[in-house]
Parts: sequence; structure tokens; C-alpha cells
Amino acid sequence: MLFLTPLYNYLVSHLATRINHFPLIKLAIYALDKTIFYFLIFALLRIIWLIAIRHRRSLKSEFSVWLLVFYLLLVMFGTVFRDAYFPTQMTWYFNRPLSDINFIPFEMTVKLFHGESLVDFVYNSFGNVLCFLPLGILLPITFKYYRKFNRIIITGMLFSLIIESLQFVLMTGVSDIDDIIFNTIGAAIGYGVYKTLQSLIKIDKIRE
Repeated sequence: MLFLTPLYNYLVSHLATRINHFPLIKLAIYALDKTIFYFLIFALLRIIWLIAIRHRRSLKSEFSVWLLVFYLLLVMFGTVFRDAYFPTQMTWYFNRPLSDINFIPFEMTVKLFHGESLVDFVYNSFGNVLCFLPLGILLPITFKYYRKFNRIIITGMLFSLIIESLQFVLMTGVSDIDDIIFNTIGAAIGYGVYKTLQSLIKIDKIRE
């Protein structure tokens, strides 16, 4: 890690022996550390690009772009690129059998629900929903094209499919149809949150 080593060491010393699912915390810290590194690269390139084209954007519009990029990086590092900090460290497994993929909807979710650990069930279901909830909020805020429900659904499904496919060939997670379902639901709920906030803002403007 480049930025969060002190935080990680602190958490290890205080929580590693107390929390059974500490690897999830470790994964989150590593993902955030890598996100910070690549987000700084994006920020530098973005500033150079904005200066070069001399295009004036509103602060609100530009902030939504930066927030969306940070979110996308965090998701990718938390799901796909878990084991590698740099592209040269990635190992590809193109010869994996398709039988390693779970194509049966909710089979794994039911197993986890009846399993010994409630945390695994919550992480697999509600975690995947929450993971994509920001996508349904940030996309329509950032791009007018995504201000339609069906486009959010399709984009959420495709983004989740990309994640599951990369997890499969990089062997960095379990490729499961349930993840795509829950991710898509999360994006849909996020869009609902966006529309609700949009309505509230319009109401406030009318009252003013």
C-alpha cells in the first residue's frame, strides 16, 4: 500500500483478532488505497485536459465527473483487481472451464442464507445491491443520456457482467448470476433515489 499503511496497521492491531471477517476490511482498505493512487493520476490528466481545451464547466458538473470516476475505480479495485496494484502484476486464466460459473439464479444466495455465517449472506446480497446503488444516482447526474430508467438498467447489467467476466478470467472472485441480479437491482434503486431527490429539489424551487 502507498497511502493507508498506518491505518491498516492500526486496524490489524486492534481488530484482526476480534472480527471474524477482517479480510473484508482488509479488502476495503487495499481497494481504497489503490483507488486513491489511480484517482490522483486521473485528476492530473483531467486538469491537463481541461486546461488544454479551455472548456469551462460548472463546478457541480465537474464534481459529478470526479465523483463518478472515484466510485468506478473503487468498485473495480474492490471486485476485480483485488490482487494487483499495477497492470503488470495481473495473471490471466483464459482456460478456466465455464462450469466454474454459477448460472442458476439464487442458488448460491439460498446456500448462504442457510449457511453458518449471516455476514456472507448479507455481503453477497445486500452488499451487491449497495455497491451499485451509487451508479444509479451518479450516472444520470453526470450524463443526460442516463436520465431514463431503461438505460440505467441496461448499463448496470452490462457493468456487472463486465465485472463478473473479469473476475472469471482473473480468478479474483466467484462469477455468479446472483451478483448481476443484485447489482442491477442496486442500480435501479439508485435511479429511484435520484428521481426522488430531483423531485424534492424541484419542489423546493417552487416554494422559493
